[in-house]
Amino acid sequence: MLKTLFEYLSYDFVRNALIAGSLAGILGAAVGYFMIMRNVSFAAHALAHIGFTGATGAALFGLSPLNGMLIISILAGTCMGLSGNRIQRSDMAIGMVLSVCLGIGTLFLALYKGFAGQATAILFGNIFGVSWGQIFQILGLTILSLCVLGFFSRKLFFASIQPDLAEARGISLSFLSTVFMIILAISVTLASQVVGILLVFTLMVGPAGIATRLFRGFWTTNFAGIGIALFAIWVGILLSCLTNWPPSFWITGIFFILYLLAEILCRFILRTDRW
Repeated sequence: MLKTLFEYLSYDFVRNALIAGSLAGILGAAVGYFMIMRNVSFAAHALAHIGFTGATGAALFGLSPLNGMLIISILAGTCMGLSGNRIQRSDMAIGMVLSVCLGIGTLFLALYKGFAGQATAILFGNIFGVSWGQIFQILGLTILSLCVLGFFSRKLFFASIQPDLAEARGISLSFLSTVFMIILAISVTLASQVVGILLVFTLMVGPAGIATRLFRGFWTTNFAGIGIALFAIWVGILLSCLTNWPPSFWITGIFFILYLLAEILCRFILRTDRW
């Protein structure tokens, strides 16, 4: 079995998948922590499906679905961010925008006459089809997003747990929210390359959710989330090579098992109830 795994690691498409998956997982775990802290999980879910419209529209016109999703997601994230903390009370508006975007995306998909596998990759991901050009693009976006997130992390953390006090101290909640939503849009776009648009929420909320269940400290929780993300992605990709089953299935399945183990540990062994 180990020999077979080493043979798979000799293939470029497997190494590319591991690199792209690792980058998307690292960013997803870091952003997911603040997403949970700010209680904007539904917005992340909406961004993934809004990005579906951009991806299918780009594919319809012969452009890169990654770029199409990135553009529309950043635009949508900017609009959501400008509403500041009101986004937490705008589920109805977000839901309506999400619905119409899904409808337009479905129309684009129906009009698309190209290779059907392209549409499947948009919905369920195609991590084994990542090229070196896409890896460099993902690397650049990941580094840029992490640098911006690190620069604003203290203010963002403060504004997430004490928004009224942060605003009283002169911190612009609208500006911080806009910056974070743009980073969230980028993270959602990259995560879709791993597990697809339909399952992107798993990679965004899974690592950070499990980590926050087990740990309290800021850095401890973030590094634990990154470790969980890398473990699930690497094991999922390698199991996909061995079984020929979709990597999305393995990655989401591993996250679910880790979540159950974390729940059992906290509820029945440590007897803690924290989030």
